[in-house]
Amino acid sequence: MPVKDTMTYQTLQSAMADQGYIADDDLAMAVHLALSLGRPLLLEGAAGVGKTEVARVLAAVEETQLIRLQCYEGLDAAQAIYEWNYQRQLLSIRAAAEDGETGRAVEERIFSEEFLLERPLLKAIRQARAPVLLIDEIDRADEEFEAYLLEILSEFQITVPELGTIKATTRPIVILTANGTRDLSDALRRRCLYAHVAYPDPAMELAVLRARCPDVEDQLAAQIVGFVQSLRREDLEKKPGIAEMLDFAAALMGLGIADLTHDPVVLQASLATLLKTQTDRSNITTEIAQRLAGRAA
Repeated sequence: MPVKDTMTYQTLQSAMADQGYIADDDLAMAVHLALSLGRPLLLEGAAGVGKTEVARVLAAVEETQLIRLQCYEGLDAAQAIYEWNYQRQLLSIRAAAEDGETGRAVEERIFSEEFLLERPLLKAIRQARAPVLLIDEIDRADEEFEAYLLEILSEFQITVPELGTIKATTRPIVILTANGTRDLSDALRRRCLYAHVAYPDPAMELAVLRARCPDVEDQLAAQIVGFVQSLRREDLEKKPGIAEMLDFAAALMGLGIADLTHDPVVLQASLATLLKTQTDRSNITTEIAQRLAGRAA
């Protein structure tokens, strides 16, 4: 049974944990309220804290489809909402001309559902079963694009001039994420519930590691979490997120490492899973990595 039908945030929190996502009480309550009230949920936080994963896990919990719109600078309605299949329209016009058919009948046919290409936003409101609609990194899109979202997030309908207004078949579960690249408009924020997702504390990160990598030894798990938590306190261009921590753990297990302090060369090489810029790789020297590993131990 979908979790939103059970109406407790604890049940949702437990179901998310079963999918490998450890949500704190505040986040679980925010997701629960978004489901109960049918409101979009805006998740803000640094890159790598698990905002996008909330949508994936929620789709699994609700046993429904995940539809993702990845935002970027220059994103417009054609990529996000709908566009016409121009190539097929042109072929249809040529075929009609060869048959001597012209005028309004041809126009009505080429601007019909047959030639409409659904993009994520239109696709999301036309599903028989409510999907999870992930609008990822909305702050990377232009401010103008936010205006395209307002009609959808307030009325869950889309206007196609040639076809009229298309109302939602079902109301999608909407998750928006933002990394703080720019300020979002007040109009968009008013239409959403809100939660800030921070890096997990050591206990929660250890729970995440054990949920995702159940075979990791207790000593190594504690060292991994301690090392990554210490590494985030260093002056880095890009702090490692939860996904990087899990990659780090998988790499160490694959290499047969049981103790972070055992082999400085292997530890330094494995930082490829955690540090993603040349500056960060250069700044975290073998000596610093060993110091952090010693603290973790």
